[in-house]
Amino acid sequence: MSVVDAVDRRRIRLVGLALVASIAIGTVVSVGLDVALERIFTVGFLTRSLEMATPIALAAVGGLYAEKSGVFNIGLEGFMIFGAFSAAATMYLLGGTSPTQGHVWIAIVTAMLVTLLLTVVFAVLLIRYKADQIVAGLAVWFLGLGFAPFTAAVIWGSRSSPGLASIDTIAFGQSPLVLLTVVVVLAAWVVLYRTRYGYWIQAAGENPEALDTAGVDVNRVRYAAVIFSGAMAGLGGAVLLAHAGNFVGTGETMVDGRGWIGIVAYLFGNYNPIGAAAAALLFGALDMLNVQFQTVGIDAPARLVNLLPYAAVIVVLSAWGKTRMPASVGEPYESEE
Repeated sequence: MSVVDAVDRRRIRLVGLALVASIAIGTVVSVGLDVALERIFTVGFLTRSLEMATPIALAAVGGLYAEKSGVFNIGLEGFMIFGAFSAAATMYLLGGTSPTQGHVWIAIVTAMLVTLLLTVVFAVLLIRYKADQIVAGLAVWFLGLGFAPFTAAVIWGSRSSPGLASIDTIAFGQSPLVLLTVVVVLAAWVVLYRTRYGYWIQAAGENPEALDTAGVDVNRVRYAAVIFSGAMAGLGGAVLLAHAGNFVGTGETMVDGRGWIGIVAYLFGNYNPIGAAAAALLFGALDMLNVQFQTVGIDAPARLVNLLPYAAVIVVLSAWGKTRMPASVGEPYESEE
């Protein structure tokens, strides 16, 4: 059996486990609380779950690319914060409190470019100057937590923005950003497992010496993967903002741990973009259960419901087995030439 076939089988198994976990939770709720399943799993619930999953999936795809190349980007949460704030600030500067849909799209692209530039600096620190990857990633998170609310207070006089604008839905009330994410996930899978460059990324994390011997610049591959990861996290933050319609800078900001869940999602998905997206959808659906319970009149403790995504991680990973990290992740590489 080839490596690709094995990956496909793991992906199918993961999706199946995720679906079984979702159905099991829904059945328990239905039986235990005497509520019909169709009242919980509605079309609106599915739509909102997809929107909740989209930022997580984008961050997860970026993070797994970086880690596959041998670099652990623990700063995904911070880059998502920068992305969300950059999108909100751009939208406000272009259209005030009444931005158009054109302004929303420009804000998304701008946020992605801003985080891409920030990730260039981050990548140089990690790869050229061999900064500690954990410390550097945490620094990005702390900078995002401090910079975004402070700058928001300067612009709007509050750590949160006024109401701006959210992305318009298309067919069946679905966000076009969800469809964009589907395209990104499928493209990421194809590039990683069906192209020469994808094999280079995997080799950079598994056996950089062999890749170097083959004449491929290992650090150049890692630069591209890390920069891509930051851009995807920034896009995830911008998508989160575009769905919400305003920036929230209180607490841990509106990102609220989604970057960290993105890391869990790609570990859950065994470094497979499709598996990571399936995990993100599971987390998004479980996260929406709290709102759905309130909608159908189920009196369930919010804190208990919010623990469901993490409980699902423990259950499924226990059934799934251990996730194998790339052999050279976290190790700087210097060419022998």
